[in-house]
Amino acid sequence: MLLLSTFFYSAGAAVAAFMALEAYLAIAAADQTYPSVVLAAVAAVGQITGKLLWYWAGAGTTHLPWLRRKLDSPKAAAAMTRWRDRTDGRPVYLGVVLFASAFAGLPPFMVMSVVAGVLRVRMWLFLSTGLVGRFLRFWIVLEAADYAWFLF
Repeated sequence: MLLLSTFFYSAGAAVAAFMALEAYLAIAAADQTYPSVVLAAVAAVGQITGKLLWYWAGAGTTHLPWLRRKLDSPKAAAAMTRWRDRTDGRPVYLGVVLFASAFAGLPPFMVMSVVAGVLRVRMWLFLSTGLVGRFLRFWIVLEAADYAWFLF
């Protein structure tokens, strides 16, 4: 049950930024039923599942009117042009940026998911960098929480 709830909470947190996934994982670490590496993997898969919605929204396959209005604004169009100029023909650079976003959250991974969709980033690049970055982030959070619970 913990793995299923972790997956669905992670997917929900990927879509709704107000859901505190790291706090959820810190509490889940106290359960001790599953190793932190397993919980981190499940949380990462849930996150990427949810982030795919943002990717598809950016690619225009999911029509969200409020997102379309934002993306069609002159400021967003200028930002997309800058991202295209930076990443065009530079998949390694793009992969590093996506990984850093997934791991550290800078720039926010939700925003980068939309940008990746708009730029039509190859799905395998988006999924692999996002999955590895999120997995490492969540594993560190779970290990730190596990250590903290051990102290109490």
